[in-house]
Amino acid sequence: MAQPLELRACALQSLLETDPAAKSAGVAAMRAAHRHGDWRVDADAVMDAPAGIPGRPARPELVPPRLVGRRSMATVEGRAMLVHALAHIEFNAVNLALDALWRFPGMPQDYYLDWLRVAGEEALHFDMLCGHLATLGYTYGDFPGHDSLWEMVEKTRGDVLARMALVPRTLEARGLDAIPPLRAKLAQAGDMQAAAILDVLLRDEVGHVEIGNRWYLHLCALRGLEPVSTYGELTVRYKAPVLKGPFNIEARRQAGFSEAELARFS
Repeated sequence: MAQPLELRACALQSLLETDPAAKSAGVAAMRAAHRHGDWRVDADAVMDAPAGIPGRPARPELVPPRLVGRRSMATVEGRAMLVHALAHIEFNAVNLALDALWRFPGMPQDYYLDWLRVAGEEALHFDMLCGHLATLGYTYGDFPGHDSLWEMVEKTRGDVLARMALVPRTLEARGLDAIPPLRAKLAQAGDMQAAAILDVLLRDEVGHVEIGNRWYLHLCALRGLEPVSTYGELTVRYKAPVLKGPFNIEARRQAGFSEAELARFS
C-alpha cells in the first residue's frame, strides 16, 4: 500500500521544480491528497535547505524593479506587460507559500494546511493569468520581472515570526491596496477578462493576508511579544519597505489587521 504524502517534503520538492506547469501540478497533487485524506505532516522534522531554492525557469530575466518597464493600457503590449507582471508576482507567491510550508518545523498542523491552501490558490492565479496572457499573444517569460518579493522571503528564512510579519502581512498586503486601481485600469481599457481575474485575486489575497496575520499573532502570544511594537522592530531589523498609500482599509480589516494598526494607515 502506498504511503500517505508527507506535505512538507512534497512542498520542498515542488519548490525546487523549475518548470511552472510541473510546479502547479505538484501543488495540485498535494491538494488532491489532502482532499482524499491521503496525507500526513511531519511537523517536528528538521529539514536541511538544498541548493536550487527557489526553482524557476530561465526566463523571465530578473532585473531591478525600475527596469521592468512602463505598462501603458493603450496597447495590447502594455496590457500584456501588466498581466505578465502580475503572473510573475503570483509565481513568486506559489514559491513563498511552498517555502513557508516546508521550512519551519514545530508549528501546529493547521499552519501547514493553511499554507497548502495558499500555494494552491496562488498556483491557480498564476495559471489564470498565463492563460489570459496567451490570449494577448504572449507567454510567461516574454518580459522581465523583479525579485523583490523573494528577497524578503530569503531574508526571513531563519525565523517564522519575521516571515509571517514581513511577507504575507507586509508585502502581500500591498496587493490589497494595489489590485483595485489596477483592475480599474484594465476595465477602462476594455479588458474585462483580466478585470475578472483580478476580482478573484483580491478575494483570495484577503484570505492569504489573514493567514499571515493569524499566525503572526499566534507566534507573538507564544513568545510573549506585543504585536504592534514587535512588528515595528521587525520592519527596521529586516529593512522592510516603507508602506505608502492609498490603503484599502476595508480589505485590510477583513484580513485581520487590528483597528490600532489600521489607524496608522488613515
